[in-house]
Amino acid sequence: MGIMRSQDQWKNIFKEQEMSGLTIVGYCHQHQISTATFYACRKKLGVSQSAFIQAKITQQVEVFSSPEPICLNIGNASLTLPSTTPVPYLAQLLREFI
Repeated sequence: MGIMRSQDQWKNIFKEQEMSGLTIVGYCHQHQISTATFYACRKKLGVSQSAFIQAKITQQVEVFSSPEPICLNIGNASLTLPSTTPVPYLAQLLREFI
């Protein structure tokens, strides 16, 4: 027969499992707890699994971008526009020049 645990002990087990970052199966295997018992006790105590998932940073990446302006050169004329210039405006502008 397995180990008898109190409701408080089970609640602590559920908390520890969530904080461990392990899956339920992994946690139960590591702590020699039957997964069927884990799920049954969780259901019986009405404890739901948190929807929060903790992300782990695996690589630091610096993201910075200074959008390059749009430069139009037609013949001797040169026009520089911000990169945020709306596409319909650019299309109309190009139609006028071509």
